[in-house]
Amino acid sequence: SNNRSMDPKSISVCRISVKGMTCTTCSTTIESTLQNMPGIHSAMVALATEEAEIKHDAKLVSPEQLIEAIEDMGFEATLMDQKSTTLHLKIQQSLEKNISYDAIEAALQSHPGIESINMNKTQEKISISYTPCLIGPRKIIQIIESLGLNVALVSAPNKEDSKNDGIRQYYMAFLWSLVFTIPIFLTSMIFMYIPYLKMGLEKKVINNLNIGLVMRLILATPVQFIVGRRFYIGTYRSLKNGCANMDVLIALGTNAAYFYSLYTVIRASTSAHFKNEDFFETSAMLITFILLGKFLLVSAKGKTSSAISKLMRLVPDTAIILSFDEEGKVVGEEELRWELIEEGDVIKVMPGGRVCMDGVVVFGESYVDESMITGEPKPVVKGVGDGVIGGTMNGCGVLHVKVVRVGEDTALMKIVRLVEAAQMARAPVQKFADRISKYFVPT
Repeated sequence: SNNRSMDPKSISVCRISVKGMTCTTCSTTIESTLQNMPGIHSAMVALATEEAEIKHDAKLVSPEQLIEAIEDMGFEATLMDQKSTTLHLKIQQSLEKNISYDAIEAALQSHPGIESINMNKTQEKISISYTPCLIGPRKIIQIIESLGLNVALVSAPNKEDSKNDGIRQYYMAFLWSLVFTIPIFLTSMIFMYIPYLKMGLEKKVINNLNIGLVMRLILATPVQFIVGRRFYIGTYRSLKNGCANMDVLIALGTNAAYFYSLYTVIRASTSAHFKNEDFFETSAMLITFILLGKFLLVSAKGKTSSAISKLMRLVPDTAIILSFDEEGKVVGEEELRWELIEEGDVIKVMPGGRVCMDGVVVFGESYVDESMITGEPKPVVKGVGDGVIGGTMNGCGVLHVKVVRVGEDTALMKIVRLVEAAQMARAPVQKFADRISKYFVPT
Protein backbone atom coordinates (compact mmCIF):
# COMPACT_ATOMS: atom_id res chain seq x y z
CA SER A 1 0.00 0.00 0.00
CA ASN A 2 2.91 2.37 0.68
CA ASN A 3 4.03 1.74 -2.94
CA ARG A 4 0.77 3.23 -4.24
CA SER A 5 1.12 6.51 -2.27
CA MET A 6 4.19 7.78 -4.08
CA ASP A 7 4.96 11.26 -5.34
CA PRO A 8 3.64 11.28 -8.97
CA LYS A 9 6.44 13.65 -10.02
CA SER A 10 9.18 11.17 -9.11
CA ILE A 11 7.59 8.17 -10.89
CA SER A 12 9.79 6.87 -13.74
CA VAL A 13 9.05 4.16 -16.30
CA CYS A 14 11.85 1.69 -16.89
CA ARG A 15 11.97 -1.03 -19.58
CA ILE A 16 14.20 -4.06 -19.03
CA SER A 17 14.96 -6.94 -21.40
CA VAL A 18 14.72 -10.26 -19.50
CA LYS A 19 16.28 -13.47 -20.86
CA GLY A 20 15.87 -17.00 -19.50
CA MET A 21 12.10 -17.13 -18.80
CA THR A 22 10.59 -20.50 -19.72
CA CYS A 23 6.91 -20.26 -18.74
CA THR A 24 4.33 -17.91 -17.19
CA THR A 25 5.40 -18.91 -13.67
CA CYS A 26 8.79 -17.27 -14.36
CA SER A 27 7.18 -14.01 -15.51
CA THR A 28 4.68 -13.92 -12.60
CA THR A 29 7.51 -14.65 -10.10
CA ILE A 30 9.53 -11.70 -11.44
CA GLU A 31 6.39 -9.52 -11.32
CA SER A 32 5.51 -10.40 -7.71
CA THR A 33 9.14 -10.06 -6.53
CA LEU A 34 9.44 -6.60 -8.12
CA GLN A 35 6.06 -5.46 -6.79
CA ASN A 36 7.14 -6.37 -3.25
CA MET A 37 10.18 -4.09 -3.52
CA PRO A 38 9.88 -0.63 -1.92
CA GLY A 39 9.30 2.19 -4.39
CA ILE A 40 7.63 0.04 -7.10
CA HIS A 41 4.31 1.39 -8.38
CA SER A 42 3.61 -1.43 -10.89
CA ALA A 43 5.50 -4.14 -12.76
CA MET A 44 4.46 -5.94 -15.95
CA VAL A 45 6.52 -8.80 -17.39
CA ALA A 46 5.74 -10.19 -20.86
CA LEU A 47 6.91 -13.71 -21.68
CA ALA A 48 6.27 -13.26 -25.43
CA THR A 49 8.46 -10.16 -25.85
CA GLU A 50 10.86 -11.06 -22.97
CA GLU A 51 10.51 -7.55 -21.54
CA ALA A 52 9.55 -5.93 -18.25
CA GLU A 53 7.95 -2.52 -17.85
CA ILE A 54 8.32 -1.12 -14.34
CA LYS A 55 6.87 2.11 -12.91
CA HIS A 56 9.04 3.07 -9.95
CA ASP A 57 9.93 5.95 -7.66
CA ALA A 58 13.29 7.19 -8.96
CA LYS A 59 14.16 8.53 -5.48
CA LEU A 60 13.72 5.14 -3.79
CA VAL A 61 14.88 2.61 -6.38
CA SER A 62 17.19 2.90 -9.40
CA PRO A 63 17.05 0.87 -12.65
CA GLU A 64 20.38 -0.74 -11.64
CA GLN A 65 18.76 -2.07 -8.44
CA LEU A 66 15.86 -3.49 -10.49
CA ILE A 67 18.30 -5.25 -12.84
CA GLU A 68 20.19 -6.63 -9.82
CA ALA A 69 16.91 -7.95 -8.31
CA ILE A 70 16.02 -9.75 -11.58
CA GLU A 71 19.56 -11.18 -11.93
CA ASP A 72 19.41 -12.44 -8.32
CA MET A 73 16.41 -14.54 -9.43
CA GLY A 74 18.66 -16.25 -12.01
CA PHE A 75 17.61 -14.34 -15.16
CA GLU A 76 19.64 -12.13 -17.51
CA ALA A 77 18.53 -8.48 -17.44
CA THR A 78 19.58 -5.45 -19.53
CA LEU A 79 18.20 -1.91 -19.43
CA MET A 80 16.35 -0.67 -22.53
CA ASP A 81 16.72 3.12 -22.43
CA GLN A 82 13.92 4.95 -24.28
CA LYS A 83 14.98 8.55 -23.69
CA SER A 84 18.40 8.11 -25.25
CA THR A 85 19.44 6.66 -28.62
CA THR A 86 22.25 4.13 -28.94
CA LEU A 87 24.99 4.26 -31.56
CA HIS A 88 26.93 1.03 -32.24
CA LEU A 89 30.45 1.45 -33.62
CA LYS A 90 33.42 -0.79 -34.44
CA ILE A 91 36.86 0.68 -33.81
CA GLN A 92 39.15 -0.20 -36.70
CA GLN A 93 42.71 -0.89 -35.54
CA SER A 94 45.33 1.26 -37.22
CA LEU A 95 48.88 -0.12 -37.42
CA GLU A 96 50.60 2.99 -36.04
CA LYS A 97 48.14 3.59 -33.17
CA ASN A 98 46.92 1.30 -30.39
CA ILE A 99 43.34 1.69 -29.21
CA SER A 100 43.15 3.53 -25.88
CA TYR A 101 39.64 2.90 -24.57
CA ASP A 102 40.24 5.19 -21.58
CA ALA A 103 41.07 8.05 -23.95
CA ILE A 104 37.88 7.40 -25.99
CA GLU A 105 35.78 7.34 -22.81
CA ALA A 106 37.38 10.52 -21.45
CA ALA A 107 36.91 12.37 -24.76
CA LEU A 108 33.24 11.37 -25.02
CA GLN A 109 32.35 11.99 -21.36
CA SER A 110 33.59 15.59 -21.63
CA HIS A 111 30.68 16.37 -24.01
CA PRO A 112 27.11 16.97 -22.79
CA GLY A 113 24.45 14.50 -23.96
CA ILE A 114 26.52 11.31 -23.56
CA GLU A 115 24.48 9.02 -21.27
CA SER A 116 26.57 5.84 -21.13
CA ILE A 117 29.45 4.10 -22.91
CA ASN A 118 29.62 0.33 -23.23
CA MET A 119 32.86 -1.18 -24.51
CA ASN A 120 33.60 -4.67 -25.81
CA LYS A 121 37.39 -4.71 -26.00
CA THR A 122 37.68 -8.24 -27.41
CA GLN A 123 35.46 -7.45 -30.42
CA GLU A 124 36.68 -3.82 -30.57
CA LYS A 125 33.07 -2.59 -30.44
CA ILE A 126 31.63 0.38 -28.58
CA SER A 127 27.98 1.27 -27.86
CA ILE A 128 27.22 4.87 -26.94
CA SER A 129 23.87 6.01 -25.52
CA TYR A 130 23.22 9.71 -26.12
CA THR A 131 20.46 12.34 -25.98
CA PRO A 132 19.72 13.39 -29.62
CA CYS A 133 18.79 17.00 -28.76
CA LEU A 134 22.20 17.58 -27.09
CA ILE A 135 24.64 15.68 -29.33
CA GLY A 136 24.40 13.94 -32.71
CA PRO A 137 25.88 10.67 -34.00
CA ARG A 138 28.14 12.42 -36.52
CA LYS A 139 29.64 14.54 -33.72
CA ILE A 140 30.33 11.37 -31.68
CA ILE A 141 32.14 9.77 -34.65
CA GLN A 142 34.07 13.01 -35.19
CA ILE A 143 35.24 12.99 -31.51
CA ILE A 144 36.55 9.40 -31.82
CA GLU A 145 38.19 10.07 -35.21
CA SER A 146 39.93 13.16 -33.76
CA LEU A 147 41.90 10.68 -31.59
CA GLY A 148 43.37 9.24 -34.80
CA LEU A 149 41.13 6.17 -34.96
CA ASN A 150 38.89 4.90 -37.75
CA VAL A 151 35.35 3.85 -36.90
CA ALA A 152 32.69 1.93 -38.79
CA LEU A 153 28.97 1.93 -38.05
CA VAL A 154 27.56 -1.48 -37.12
CA SER A 155 23.93 -2.50 -36.93
CA ALA A 156 22.27 -2.77 -33.53
CA PRO A 157 21.95 -6.33 -32.17
CA ASN A 158 18.85 -7.75 -33.83
CA LYS A 159 16.16 -9.06 -31.47
CA GLU A 160 14.83 -11.31 -34.19
CA ASP A 161 18.25 -12.97 -34.66
CA SER A 162 18.39 -13.92 -30.95
CA LYS A 163 14.81 -15.26 -31.19
CA ASN A 164 15.79 -17.32 -34.26
CA ASP A 165 18.78 -18.69 -32.32
CA GLY A 166 16.40 -19.78 -29.54
CA ILE A 167 14.12 -21.51 -32.09
CA ARG A 168 17.16 -23.26 -33.65
CA GLN A 169 18.41 -24.42 -30.22
CA TYR A 170 15.05 -26.00 -29.33
CA TYR A 171 14.80 -27.59 -32.80
CA MET A 172 18.27 -29.18 -32.47
CA ALA A 173 17.53 -30.35 -28.89
CA PHE A 174 14.27 -31.93 -30.10
CA LEU A 175 16.03 -33.68 -33.01
CA TRP A 176 18.79 -35.12 -30.79
CA SER A 177 16.21 -36.25 -28.25
CA LEU A 178 14.21 -37.91 -31.04
CA VAL A 179 17.31 -39.74 -32.37
CA PHE A 180 17.80 -41.44 -28.97
CA THR A 181 14.10 -41.85 -28.10
CA ILE A 182 12.95 -43.71 -31.26
CA PRO A 183 15.24 -46.76 -30.58
CA ILE A 184 14.14 -46.76 -26.89
CA PHE A 185 10.48 -46.75 -27.99
CA LEU A 186 11.10 -49.53 -30.53
CA THR A 187 12.99 -51.81 -28.10
CA SER A 188 10.41 -51.42 -25.32
CA MET A 189 7.13 -51.21 -27.27
CA ILE A 190 7.52 -52.80 -30.75
CA PHE A 191 10.40 -55.31 -30.86
CA MET A 192 9.03 -57.17 -27.84
CA TYR A 193 6.27 -58.54 -30.11
CA ILE A 194 8.65 -59.72 -32.88
CA PRO A 195 9.82 -63.27 -31.88
CA TYR A 196 13.47 -63.25 -33.07
CA LEU A 197 14.11 -59.69 -31.93
CA LYS A 198 12.48 -60.45 -28.56
CA MET A 199 14.87 -63.39 -28.07
CA GLY A 200 17.86 -61.15 -28.89
CA LEU A 201 16.75 -58.39 -26.52
CA GLU A 202 16.06 -60.84 -23.69
CA LYS A 203 19.54 -62.41 -23.91
CA LYS A 204 21.09 -62.17 -20.43
CA VAL A 205 24.24 -60.07 -19.89
CA ILE A 206 24.73 -60.71 -16.18
CA ASN A 207 22.28 -62.43 -13.78
CA ASN A 208 18.81 -61.17 -14.84
CA LEU A 209 20.07 -58.09 -16.73
CA ASN A 210 19.23 -58.41 -20.43
CA ILE A 211 20.53 -56.65 -23.59
CA GLY A 212 17.32 -54.64 -24.10
CA LEU A 213 17.56 -53.08 -20.64
CA VAL A 214 21.24 -52.15 -21.13
CA MET A 215 20.43 -50.58 -24.52
CA ARG A 216 17.61 -48.50 -23.03
CA LEU A 217 19.84 -47.35 -20.15
CA ILE A 218 22.61 -46.24 -22.60
CA LEU A 219 20.12 -44.42 -24.88
CA ALA A 220 18.03 -42.76 -22.10
CA THR A 221 20.99 -41.33 -20.12
CA PRO A 222 22.05 -38.62 -22.66
CA VAL A 223 18.37 -37.62 -23.14
CA GLN A 224 17.90 -37.28 -19.37
CA PHE A 225 21.10 -35.42 -18.47
CA ILE A 226 22.49 -33.77 -21.64
CA VAL A 227 19.40 -32.89 -23.72
CA GLY A 228 17.30 -32.43 -20.56
CA ARG A 229 19.94 -30.31 -18.79
CA ARG A 230 17.90 -27.13 -19.40
CA PHE A 231 15.09 -28.51 -17.20
CA TYR A 232 17.48 -29.05 -14.28
CA ILE A 233 18.77 -25.46 -14.62
CA GLY A 234 15.17 -24.18 -14.75
CA THR A 235 14.26 -26.28 -11.68
CA TYR A 236 17.22 -24.92 -9.70
CA ARG A 237 16.31 -21.31 -10.57
CA SER A 238 12.64 -21.88 -9.76
CA LEU A 239 13.22 -23.56 -6.38
CA LYS A 240 15.84 -20.91 -5.51
CA ASN A 241 13.07 -18.32 -5.93
CA GLY A 242 10.75 -20.35 -3.69
CA CYS A 243 8.23 -21.32 -6.39
CA ALA A 244 7.59 -24.31 -8.64
CA ASN A 245 7.32 -23.86 -12.40
CA MET A 246 6.82 -26.27 -15.30
CA ASP A 247 10.52 -27.30 -15.23
CA VAL A 248 10.00 -28.64 -11.68
CA LEU A 249 7.15 -30.84 -12.94
CA ILE A 250 9.26 -32.16 -15.84
CA ALA A 251 12.28 -32.84 -13.61
CA LEU A 252 10.11 -34.64 -11.01
CA GLY A 253 8.33 -36.82 -13.57
CA THR A 254 11.35 -37.78 -15.67
CA ASN A 255 13.66 -38.33 -12.67
CA ALA A 256 11.11 -40.59 -11.00
CA ALA A 257 10.88 -42.74 -14.16
CA TYR A 258 14.64 -42.70 -14.87
CA PHE A 259 15.93 -43.43 -11.37
CA TYR A 260 13.33 -46.14 -10.72
CA SER A 261 14.46 -47.75 -14.01
CA LEU A 262 18.11 -47.40 -12.92
CA TYR A 263 17.18 -49.19 -9.68
CA THR A 264 15.68 -52.08 -11.74
CA VAL A 265 18.96 -52.27 -13.76
CA ILE A 266 21.05 -52.50 -10.55
CA ARG A 267 18.69 -55.09 -8.98
CA ALA A 268 18.54 -57.18 -12.19
CA SER A 269 22.36 -57.21 -12.49
CA THR A 270 22.80 -58.40 -8.87
CA SER A 271 19.95 -60.93 -8.71
CA ALA A 272 19.10 -63.97 -10.85
CA HIS A 273 15.41 -63.84 -9.88
CA PHE A 274 14.55 -60.10 -9.81
CA LYS A 275 12.15 -59.24 -12.62
CA ASN A 276 10.46 -55.88 -12.99
CA GLU A 277 9.44 -53.39 -15.64
CA ASP A 278 11.61 -50.37 -16.53
CA PHE A 279 10.32 -46.92 -17.56
CA PHE A 280 13.24 -45.52 -19.58
CA GLU A 281 10.93 -44.92 -22.55
CA THR A 282 8.63 -42.80 -20.32
CA SER A 283 11.35 -40.33 -19.28
CA ALA A 284 12.88 -40.09 -22.79
CA MET A 285 9.53 -39.71 -24.59
CA LEU A 286 8.32 -37.14 -22.04
CA ILE A 287 11.43 -34.98 -22.61
CA THR A 288 11.09 -35.36 -26.41
CA PHE A 289 7.41 -34.32 -26.46
CA ILE A 290 8.07 -31.37 -24.11
CA LEU A 291 10.94 -30.18 -26.33
CA LEU A 292 8.61 -30.38 -29.34
CA GLY A 293 6.07 -28.29 -27.40
CA LYS A 294 8.77 -25.77 -26.41
CA PHE A 295 9.95 -25.55 -30.04
CA LEU A 296 6.38 -24.80 -31.20
CA LEU A 297 6.00 -22.25 -28.38
CA VAL A 298 9.20 -20.29 -29.22
CA SER A 299 8.23 -20.40 -32.93
CA ALA A 300 4.85 -18.85 -32.06
CA LYS A 301 6.53 -16.27 -29.79
CA GLY A 302 8.82 -15.34 -32.71
CA LYS A 303 5.77 -14.56 -34.84
CA THR A 304 4.37 -12.14 -32.25
CA SER A 305 7.40 -9.87 -32.74
CA SER A 306 7.16 -9.98 -36.57
CA ALA A 307 4.56 -7.15 -36.48
CA ILE A 308 7.12 -4.92 -34.77
CA SER A 309 9.95 -5.87 -37.15
CA LYS A 310 7.67 -5.15 -40.14
CA LEU A 311 7.03 -1.66 -38.74
CA MET A 312 10.76 -1.12 -38.27
CA ARG A 313 11.41 -2.08 -41.90
CA LEU A 314 9.40 0.96 -43.06
CA VAL A 315 12.43 3.17 -42.31
CA PRO A 316 14.84 3.25 -45.30
CA ASP A 317 18.46 2.21 -44.63
CA THR A 318 19.94 5.40 -46.08
CA ALA A 319 18.94 9.02 -46.72
CA ILE A 320 20.35 11.85 -48.87
CA ILE A 321 21.53 14.76 -46.67
CA LEU A 322 21.76 18.19 -48.33
CA SER A 323 24.36 20.82 -47.51
CA PHE A 324 23.75 24.55 -48.09
CA ASP A 325 25.82 27.73 -48.48
CA GLU A 326 25.18 31.01 -46.61
CA GLU A 327 22.53 32.03 -49.11
CA GLY A 328 20.58 28.82 -48.59
CA LYS A 329 21.49 27.28 -51.96
CA VAL A 330 22.14 23.54 -52.16
CA VAL A 331 25.88 23.02 -52.66
CA GLY A 332 26.16 19.26 -52.11
CA GLU A 333 24.45 16.06 -51.13
CA GLU A 334 25.65 12.97 -49.32
CA GLU A 335 24.07 9.56 -48.77
CA LEU A 336 24.23 8.51 -45.11
CA ARG A 337 22.92 5.62 -42.99
CA TRP A 338 19.68 6.52 -41.16
CA GLU A 339 21.41 6.12 -37.77
CA LEU A 340 23.61 9.14 -38.58
CA ILE A 341 20.74 11.57 -39.25
CA GLU A 342 20.47 14.41 -36.74
CA GLU A 343 17.76 16.92 -35.80
CA GLY A 344 17.96 19.94 -38.11
CA ASP A 345 19.33 17.98 -41.12
CA VAL A 346 17.61 18.58 -44.47
CA ILE A 347 17.00 15.33 -46.35
CA LYS A 348 16.09 14.93 -50.00
CA VAL A 349 13.23 12.48 -50.65
CA MET A 350 13.16 11.20 -54.23
CA PRO A 351 9.95 10.16 -56.06
CA GLY A 352 8.94 6.68 -54.89
CA GLY A 353 11.32 6.89 -51.92
CA ARG A 354 10.45 6.67 -48.23
CA VAL A 355 10.69 9.54 -45.78
CA CYS A 356 13.43 8.65 -43.29
CA MET A 357 12.47 10.64 -40.17
CA ASP A 358 9.64 12.92 -38.99
CA GLY A 359 10.08 16.41 -40.39
CA VAL A 360 8.71 19.51 -42.11
CA VAL A 361 8.76 20.12 -45.88
CA VAL A 362 11.02 23.12 -46.70
CA PHE A 363 10.98 22.75 -50.50
CA GLY A 364 8.90 21.00 -53.16
CA GLU A 365 5.40 19.59 -53.44
CA SER A 366 4.26 15.99 -53.73
CA TYR A 367 1.66 13.43 -52.77
CA VAL A 368 2.69 11.25 -49.81
CA ASP A 369 1.14 7.84 -49.12
CA GLU A 370 0.64 7.70 -45.32
CA SER A 371 -1.55 4.57 -45.34
CA MET A 372 1.08 2.44 -43.57
CA ILE A 373 1.01 4.82 -40.57
CA THR A 374 -2.43 6.49 -40.51
CA GLY A 375 -4.53 4.01 -42.52
CA GLU A 376 -5.60 6.87 -44.88
CA PRO A 377 -5.93 5.18 -48.32
CA LYS A 378 -5.61 8.36 -50.41
CA PRO A 379 -2.16 10.00 -50.82
CA VAL A 380 -1.98 13.36 -49.02
CA VAL A 381 -0.72 16.56 -50.71
CA LYS A 382 2.40 17.88 -48.98
CA GLY A 383 3.87 21.33 -49.61
CA VAL A 384 6.21 23.75 -47.82
CA GLY A 385 5.45 23.89 -44.09
CA ASP A 386 3.58 20.55 -43.99
CA GLY A 387 4.68 17.82 -41.60
CA VAL A 388 5.72 14.38 -42.89
CA ILE A 389 6.03 11.12 -40.95
CA GLY A 390 9.04 8.81 -41.08
CA GLY A 391 8.34 5.55 -42.94
CA THR A 392 5.75 7.05 -45.35
CA MET A 393 6.06 6.75 -49.14
CA ASN A 394 6.67 9.77 -51.37
CA GLY A 395 4.76 10.11 -54.66
CA CYS A 396 5.94 11.75 -57.89
CA GLY A 397 7.58 14.97 -56.62
CA VAL A 398 10.95 15.72 -54.98
CA LEU A 399 10.77 16.93 -51.36
CA HIS A 400 13.34 18.58 -49.11
CA VAL A 401 12.44 17.72 -45.53
CA LYS A 402 13.93 19.30 -42.40
CA VAL A 403 14.24 16.63 -39.70
CA VAL A 404 12.48 17.58 -36.44
CA ARG A 405 12.43 14.24 -34.59
CA VAL A 406 14.90 11.33 -34.61
CA GLY A 407 15.25 7.98 -32.83
CA GLU A 408 12.73 7.20 -30.09
CA ASP A 409 10.81 10.48 -30.58
CA THR A 410 9.54 9.62 -34.09
CA ALA A 411 5.89 8.68 -34.66
CA LEU A 412 6.93 5.24 -35.96
CA MET A 413 8.93 4.41 -32.82
CA LYS A 414 6.00 5.55 -30.66
CA ILE A 415 3.72 3.14 -32.59
CA VAL A 416 6.31 0.36 -32.04
CA ARG A 417 6.30 1.10 -28.29
CA LEU A 418 2.46 0.99 -28.23
CA VAL A 419 2.47 -2.42 -29.99
CA GLU A 420 5.02 -3.69 -27.45
CA ALA A 421 2.91 -2.34 -24.57
CA ALA A 422 -0.17 -4.09 -26.03
CA GLN A 423 1.77 -7.38 -26.17
CA MET A 424 2.83 -6.85 -22.57
CA ALA A 425 -0.70 -6.36 -21.21
CA ARG A 426 -2.39 -9.60 -20.14
CA ALA A 427 -6.07 -10.40 -20.55
CA PRO A 428 -8.05 -11.12 -17.31
CA VAL A 429 -8.45 -14.79 -18.33
CA GLN A 430 -4.66 -15.05 -18.77
CA LYS A 431 -4.09 -13.60 -15.29
CA PHE A 432 -6.59 -16.16 -13.93
CA ALA A 433 -4.74 -19.01 -15.69
CA ASP A 434 -1.41 -17.77 -14.27
CA ARG A 435 -2.93 -17.73 -10.78
CA ILE A 436 -4.14 -21.34 -11.16
CA SER A 437 -0.73 -22.53 -12.48
CA LYS A 438 0.89 -21.04 -9.37
CA TYR A 439 -0.96 -23.57 -7.19
CA PHE A 440 -1.27 -26.37 -9.76
CA VAL A 441 2.45 -27.25 -9.97
CA PRO A 442 3.18 -27.72 -6.24
CA THR A 443 -0.13 -29.56 -5.75
